[in-house]
Amino acid sequence: MRTAYPEIDPYEIGFLPVGDGHELYWEASGNPHGKPVVFLHGGPGAGSSPAHRRLFDPALYRIILFDQRGCGLSLPHASTSPEHLATNTTWHLVADIETLREHLGIERWQVFGGSWGSTLGLAYAQTHPERVSELVLRGIFTLRKVELDWFYEGAARLILPDLWQKFLEPVLASDETLDDRGHFIRAYHRLLTNPDPGIHGPAAVAWSAWESQAITLLPRPDLLENYSEPGYALAFARIENHYFLNGGWLEEGQLIAGASALKGIPGAIIQGRYDLCTPALTAWDLHQAWPEAEFTMVPDAGHAFDEPGILDALLDATDRFARP
Repeated sequence: MRTAYPEIDPYEIGFLPVGDGHELYWEASGNPHGKPVVFLHGGPGAGSSPAHRRLFDPALYRIILFDQRGCGLSLPHASTSPEHLATNTTWHLVADIETLREHLGIERWQVFGGSWGSTLGLAYAQTHPERVSELVLRGIFTLRKVELDWFYEGAARLILPDLWQKFLEPVLASDETLDDRGHFIRAYHRLLTNPDPGIHGPAAVAWSAWESQAITLLPRPDLLENYSEPGYALAFARIENHYFLNGGWLEEGQLIAGASALKGIPGAIIQGRYDLCTPALTAWDLHQAWPEAEFTMVPDAGHAFDEPGILDALLDATDRFARP
């Protein structure tokens, strides 16, 4: 089993205005003259982490991390400025990535994304294929109805009934009316946008806790603690719910159907067999549509990037693509 590269600090940080009142936090670490790579974090709304720098050889990579609109250190934060969600969509973020690339003077870069980051990576690469040197994707997610229904409308309760019951509690405690098909994403939207902290606060923690307890094969109490921090949970839940309610502003199946645009881009698709958050079907469908990419199904892992097996495959991919 491999270990991630040593902890490093950024050599440069900044805030980039991208319009609509948003400023993105970004940072660069590793080798200033190395191969550029941009890391696209998950969620949407999870923010980047110092641990993400450790997925790349710092002697060979110029590592660019940034926090997407509304989360992490970017401004304004969705926990305090929910009105800015109106200008926070997939296509705003695709444009933001291009703005950041141009700001940094990078001609082409490796694009690395996991979970929601894989969605955004696919959307960006299909829009700007000429700017992508390689595409490394993990825990594939494309916001198709079957994917959202699985995790947020009740199918996953077949495996996680105790955790699903906790996810239901804010809805059952409210006056939300559900039809026989659930529509929990819609019900949560009303709770998360309620101005009363006594309503949107517990809903945000329940939404975030549900995900944090499903993304690893074995329980990780540290993740539950991090995701349950009130400010983090509120931004995370509001942004995710906003995106999922709107289907990511994507046509059904768009990112799988558009995979032909990736032809000629070296790539890696890495998926945990027992990923309950983004089940393996989507990774398999992407593999069928983009057979040129190397496909790795990790037999004993869930969703998180730092699980054994997944981490090994990610490091192998970034090492393989490290040199021009």
